[in-house]
Parts: sequence; C-alpha cells; structure tokens
Amino acid sequence: MSDEKKTGILDHIRELRKRLLWSVIAVVITTFTCFFFIEDIVEILKAPAGDINLVFIEMTEGFTTYLKVSLMAGVVVAMPFLLYQFLMFIIPALTRQERRSVYTILPFITIMFAGGILFGYYFLIPPATGFLLNFGVDIAEPQIRVSNYIDFITRLLVAIGILFEMPILTSFLARMGVITSRWLAERRKMVIIFAFVLAAIITPTPDIFNQSIVAGTIIILYEISIWLAKLFQKRRQETNIEVDSEGQ
Repeated sequence: MSDEKKTGILDHIRELRKRLLWSVIAVVITTFTCFFFIEDIVEILKAPAGDINLVFIEMTEGFTTYLKVSLMAGVVVAMPFLLYQFLMFIIPALTRQERRSVYTILPFITIMFAGGILFGYYFLIPPATGFLLNFGVDIAEPQIRVSNYIDFITRLLVAIGILFEMPILTSFLARMGVITSRWLAERRKMVIIFAFVLAAIITPTPDIFNQSIVAGTIIILYEISIWLAKLFQKRRQETNIEVDSEGQ
C-alpha cells in the first residue's frame, strides 16, 4: 500500500473518531439532561395505558429503568445532531448532486421518525395496552413490571418510527437512480403480504383491528414511496436532459 493511501485511510479513521467522539458527548449531555426530567418522561410513556400501577421486583430495577429511559430519550433528543455528524463524515465522498439530495432529506428524516412515534403513541399503543391489560382480569390482577412496560413501549415506538422512514429512503434511492417507481410498483403485492406479516410481529395483540392499523399504515407508506419515487425519477430525468443540452 502506498504512503498516499495509508495517509488517506488514517485521515478517514481520525475523522470517524472525531465524529464518534462528538456523538458520544452529545448523547451523554442529552441523557444527563433527560435524567432530571425522568419522572415526567415516564409519566408520558405511561399515559397511553391509562391508570396503570407499575411495580418493580428487583433492587436495581427501578434505577436501571430510569437510566434506560434517560438514555433512549437522550438519543432521540440528540438524533438531529447524530445525523449531522454522520452526514459530515460521508458527504466528502459524495458528488454535488448527492450532497444536495442528502441536505434535502435530512429534515424529513427527523420529521418522519417523530411522526411515526406520535402515530404509535396515539393510535397504536392505547388499544394495544387496553387489550393486554384487560385480558384475563377475571382470573388474575395485572401487576406489570416497570422494566417490562418500558421495554414494550419503547420497542413499539422505535419500530413504528423506523417504518415511517420508508418514503424518505425510497425517495433518496430513486433520486440517486438506484430504484425506480416501476420497480417498486411491481413488488406491491409482495409488500402487501409482507405488511400483514410484519404487522402480526410488531403488534402485540392478536386482534385483526390493531394488526390492520399497522398493515394499512405500511401499505400507505409504500404507496407514498412509489409516488415520491416517480416524482424524483422525473426530476432526475429533467436534470439529465438539461445537463446534456448544456453539454451540446
């Protein structure tokens, strides 16, 4: 390996280390800040379940749950800064057009993730927790561990938040010319089947109503992805025509 290549690799490693260091510092600061508001955060997470009394049965369970909630809340709060650090690391290797695409979708990544969390919080968690907490109450009184409840809620919210990133990802790939709207449309039937399978996995209740909400949301997001891919594909073609015209 030549000295120039070694220097380039070392520069990338140094840059990566710097970006990771700033990301860790940001998460530590936001986590520490969220810890002071931990009771309010836990109350917000408990609200969709209604009047629920959580318990802990281990000496360290309450403390570790608070730490876990603080960390997850800290990561969510620091997410825009983390995305910025990631993009600052990869942008030097992108073309000018790819950089514009990245800058364009950056705010929408955060907006769609937050939208997914809000959707899960207001439309998915309440009926799910209502079903689970009221099922079997005739034979036993539910005493839910705080760690179990927090894990259940956060996993569900994160999963829905990630699903809401689908239109952003497909739009970016279409703008880069990696996929087309036709390619997505040809896989519509397969996605519909996959949506109901994934909904059965994500949704913690066996009733068809909650599963249909999740599956329907996935299908709608996919249809939006096809429409956005068609839009960005058209813009890409127009841009290429303009570039060719200027070249001539």
